[in-house]
Amino acid sequence: MSNWPEQPVNVIIKWLKKQSPSFVVADFGCGEALISKSLKNTVFSLDLVSNNPVVIACDMATTPLNSSAVDVAVFCLSLMGTNYQTYLEEAYRVLKPGGWLLIAEVKSRFDPNNGGADPEKFSKAISELGFNYVKRDVSNKMFILFYFTKKVKQNSKGKEIEWPSLKPCLYKRR
Repeated sequence: MSNWPEQPVNVIIKWLKKQSPSFVVADFGCGEALISKSLKNTVFSLDLVSNNPVVIACDMATTPLNSSAVDVAVFCLSLMGTNYQTYLEEAYRVLKPGGWLLIAEVKSRFDPNNGGADPEKFSKAISELGFNYVKRDVSNKMFILFYFTKKVKQNSKGKEIEWPSLKPCLYKRR
């Protein structure tokens, strides 16, 4: 990743800097908490393990955040668990209605011709969870960036969502 022409976290930081400084951000799987270090916004940096006092150590499926408490939920190269849908369900819980969900992942994980998930099916599953699909940025050759907003009313209660399997990728700290 260090030899990538552009880091996905920097693209997300640039986007966040264009938003309201009052936006509260939840950075799921924050690693070194670069988003928190780069913004004046309130940022909840969440990761499974914490050696940093600004990082909240927790399971991303059950965070200590209040419901409808954040304006933006970020997953930057952090949908690593096979139960990634539970992380997205938690993001739905903590996001305010109309709040943003940003997901950046390695492009190869979304290449159905090489064992990756179909990005359309991935977007459809997230929409069924209760999000509006906004756009997918594929301009970078290394990663893909999805943008969603939380619907004001969820219409998937009790509905079985078909989640695509994401292609495994080697974990490297960012």
